[in-house]
Amino acid sequence: MNKLTVKEIDIKHKKVLVRVDFNVNFDEITGGISDDNRIRAAVPTINYLIGHGAKVILISHLGRPKGKVVESMRMAPVARRLAEILKKPVATATDCIGPEVEKQVAGMKDGEIILLENVRFHNEEEAGDKAFAQKLAKLGDVFVNDAFGTCHRAHASVSVIAEFLPAVAGFLVEKEIETLGGILEKPSHPFTALLGGAKVSDKVGMLHNIMAKVDCLLIGGGMAATFLKAKSVNIGASLVETERLETAAKLMEKAAKNKVRLLLPVDAVVAEEISATAKAETVSIDKIPANKKILDIGPGTIAAFGQEIQRSKTVFWNGPMGVNEIAQFAEGTRALAKLLAACKANSIIGGGSTAEVIGDLGLSNKVTFVSTGGGASLEFLGGEPMPGIKALLDKSAK
Repeated sequence: MNKLTVKEIDIKHKKVLVRVDFNVNFDEITGGISDDNRIRAAVPTINYLIGHGAKVILISHLGRPKGKVVESMRMAPVARRLAEILKKPVATATDCIGPEVEKQVAGMKDGEIILLENVRFHNEEEAGDKAFAQKLAKLGDVFVNDAFGTCHRAHASVSVIAEFLPAVAGFLVEKEIETLGGILEKPSHPFTALLGGAKVSDKVGMLHNIMAKVDCLLIGGGMAATFLKAKSVNIGASLVETERLETAAKLMEKAAKNKVRLLLPVDAVVAEEISATAKAETVSIDKIPANKKILDIGPGTIAAFGQEIQRSKTVFWNGPMGVNEIAQFAEGTRALAKLLAACKANSIIGGGSTAEVIGDLGLSNKVTFVSTGGGASLEFLGGEPMPGIKALLDKSAK
């Protein structure tokens, strides 16, 4: 990695602003944090900073408050969980900018931690406003980006703030860049990409960029319907990205040209509606009833995809194989997660809902790496410069 990291700069007695991704999920019934993996992912960087005498000021967003204060999206519950994990007090602020926050930060001692209020309570954050970024920058001496999941956003606290402070990578961002960069630069072969989710459009850039690097593409989820339709397969009432049919056709042509095996579902679980009570059936992919939708891959596809996973030395997975939120349409995703966890390949999970599945099944420690960024991992593998990473200082700047 050619970017400076937190280990390569002087942080003793410094006020260090750290962009973290504490956009965690909450349990709808209990109201408590249901998944704290994103909090835990930032702990190595935080521990390093406090262990080396820095004052740590954490910046994060939570949810989509759209520039307004939303009580259910305040950072206080996250600060409490972080304090439990660190076994150390974590202070909170009533805002993320302004005189009161500046006074609070000025009174910090070495080794202390404060979590600022939700940065997205201000419209200026997502707008990438320079004046807002400058107000954030007033709070620190150094900026550390440890929020890989937001690095593809040109937001004020992600990339614009680097115009006002020396900016380096935290340990999580460093690990993400090295791991994802590794499968782009020198993957062990055979290299398989397992891709699902609803839309082809989310993955076009990544597909084009990795086409010359992979040996096999396994396409499932809702996006498989668009590929099947592009091959003139009758897919019944399945949802299709009509505007992406030509894109899918060209991607299949490119795969053939690059001698990449591209496997589509051979069977599917279908139903008339997306609901837990819908009557589902498994059919061959060429026998989908006109009134039914593809909602999961079938056992034949699980077996075919599983064979490719077993023979692979590198597997990258992003996107569920079906409507994973509903149990009867989640079997394909769950089955492949278990197969991947049991295989000997270098297995990289591309964040988002796929990471949630791996976590829910208790398999996070059975795979090689779980990325904290769904959209970010796809953009990184797409080869496009990411604002949050591009803004960091190069090693040559040391």
